[in-house]
Amino acid sequence: MLYHLHELQNASMTPWRWAAEANTYAFRNPYNPVSFTPVGRAIAAGSAIFERATRPYGKPVFDLTETEVDGRVVAVRERDVLRRPFCHLKYFKRFGSAFRHDPKILLVAPMSGHYATLLRGTVEALLPNHRVFITDWRDARDVPLSEGAFDLDDYIDYLISFMEFLGPRTTVMAVCQPSVPVLAAVSLMAAQEHPCSPAAMVLMGGPIDTRRNPTAPNDLAQSRSLAWFENTVITRVPLPYLGFMRRVYPGFLQLTGFMTMNLDRHVGAQMKHYRHLVQGDGDSAQAHRDFYDEYLSVMDLPAEFYLQTIQKVFQEHQLPRGVMTSRGRPVDPSRIRRTALMTVEGEKDDISGLGQTEAAQDLCSAIPDGRRLHYVQQGVGHYGVFNGRRWRTEIAPRIAAFIRDVQAAR
Repeated sequence: MLYHLHELQNASMTPWRWAAEANTYAFRNPYNPVSFTPVGRAIAAGSAIFERATRPYGKPVFDLTETEVDGRVVAVRERDVLRRPFCHLKYFKRFGSAFRHDPKILLVAPMSGHYATLLRGTVEALLPNHRVFITDWRDARDVPLSEGAFDLDDYIDYLISFMEFLGPRTTVMAVCQPSVPVLAAVSLMAAQEHPCSPAAMVLMGGPIDTRRNPTAPNDLAQSRSLAWFENTVITRVPLPYLGFMRRVYPGFLQLTGFMTMNLDRHVGAQMKHYRHLVQGDGDSAQAHRDFYDEYLSVMDLPAEFYLQTIQKVFQEHQLPRGVMTSRGRPVDPSRIRRTALMTVEGEKDDISGLGQTEAAQDLCSAIPDGRRLHYVQQGVGHYGVFNGRRWRTEIAPRIAAFIRDVQAAR
């Protein structure tokens, strides 16, 4: 019923959205003399904001068509190299660099509401020095029920299969949510002495141990029972989506949570956007649109995966307590010896508090000191750990240097 109400609301807003779009064009038309007046600019700005606030947002595109390798601009083409029901493994092939044997990176995007394109800036900064592969998770509402369920164990199995496909000299990099399943997958491979265990593992802003410096999302997970989450936020996909009747945590509910957590900031951003439109500040307005086009594009999560993550990661803290299992196999990070470890945190991270990712350093006790590194980036929040100026100029170069040192030592 909840999903049906959301779809009905979207449909009911369509005529108003069309009217607002027409108003925007009319009052931005240079042949309309009113468009040059303060009233005309105000009407156009208000209509544009209303249209964007009520439109449905689909999956964005990466749109990474080139990069610079050895001082030369080369073309980039993305393609799927593996397809699974809930995830496609995407490769960003760099043309003109065929004879470079740069390190391979498996970039594990979060399956936490936003699409993998949220890491566009992450991929862009890695491309000049790495062969980049990324997990492109599918919207659960588009996966037919006949494909079966998808839970945390399936997630871990997917990661192991991707690392097997890419081979033993790969670096696996997890951004936020996947830090736990990535560490679990590498632990299981280490316990088996798997020949395709990654050369290095980079965990960034992840909830390895949410008992350290708990944040608002951590407190919410602790303050509600698992039954509350299941009864409150889980619903079934309606027609006409391919995933009809699949149980999901809908993207629109996740977005509501994202927005309310920092409501003042988002309201302020909209007011700034309105002023930029009225003043004709096109660059600032476009930067706002680019950010929110990505931020407002959300996907549904499989209910099994979401509920298990809440229970095992945020409520029971199974990994740091040493009681986590996957398909009956114990997950023991102390079995990791050959995979180097780097952890990265943001000083102002309000999603994964300081120390939560660093906890992996304590759990991976068998990794030699010379093959581990912890770095805290000053002045950035959660998003700034993997996107933005300081990611490009301070964090990414340190990761590249760490990977080079690991590869040289092998």
